[in-house]
Amino acid sequence: MAVVNVLNSKAEKISEIDLSDEIFNVPVKSSVLHEVVKMQRAGKRSGSASVKRRSDVRGSGRKLFRQKGTGRARRGNIKDPLLRGGGVVFGPEPKSYAYKVPKKVKRQALKMALSSKLQENSLVVVDKLELEEIKTQRFTEVLDAFSVKNVLIITKEKNEKLELSSRNVPGIKVLRSEGLNVYDILKYKSLILLESSIESIEGRLLS
Repeated sequence: MAVVNVLNSKAEKISEIDLSDEIFNVPVKSSVLHEVVKMQRAGKRSGSASVKRRSDVRGSGRKLFRQKGTGRARRGNIKDPLLRGGGVVFGPEPKSYAYKVPKKVKRQALKMALSSKLQENSLVVVDKLELEEIKTQRFTEVLDAFSVKNVLIITKEKNEKLELSSRNVPGIKVLRSEGLNVYDILKYKSLILLESSIESIEGRLLS
């Protein structure tokens, strides 16, 4: 098992913790990470591009002029796609770009993402981050002690003071362990795990 220092809010070592090799020490395969990140980003695409068909365009359904005898091309109503302001034939429609990869692949990719942070020495374990009040300045002071700028903070449960205090700080995201995902881990340079969240992460990935 990998042994990692546990720090307090002043970045001082107070103890050590053993991290499971099955989660934090697995071979990292970029192809697996790429597949899962691609799936996550595809699911976030809005797919809302749309056009108006003949039935959606405002206008009369009356035939513009008689079928024969005018010397002109045959016309239906004013909503004809060939006329200006008419409906569109082959334009885009709202759609979902989401797709799924196997659960085992997603779980393995999450282990690889966590392992990559440990291998890069970008993973920090903190015993707790408790703020007396919702105060952005106080949060930045605590964060400065760890010398990190771009960081993902994982908590076990809702921590309203921490979440609201960090909301306006660029490059910072506070996420609960239940929402831990590959894209966010790789997006941020550093990863801070609250000691209490490790148990829930291991319970999720080792079950």
